[in-house]
Amino acid sequence: MSAHTIRLFIKPGCPWCDEAQDWLEAHHIAHQVLDVIRDSAARAEMHRLTNQTKAPSIEVDGKLLADFGVDELVHWWRQNGFTPTV
Repeated sequence: MSAHTIRLFIKPGCPWCDEAQDWLEAHHIAHQVLDVIRDSAARAEMHRLTNQTKAPSIEVDGKLLADFGVDELVHWWRQNGFTPTV
């Protein structure tokens, strides 16, 4: 399994954020969770990367997906060839 740098930008109480986090955990994918409500630096970083304020947003090895549902995450994950493949 290749190691990736994975950052998941979330807003607490966001059902899409919860689903994204659950999906990553179900696939044993290590990731950093950044709360953009409580952490203004994380919010600024997400905005800088995605040019928007919507969550969830994910960065994997510099590749970005913003404002997504879990189905979009699965497709994007496969399309980018990240491991583990799902």
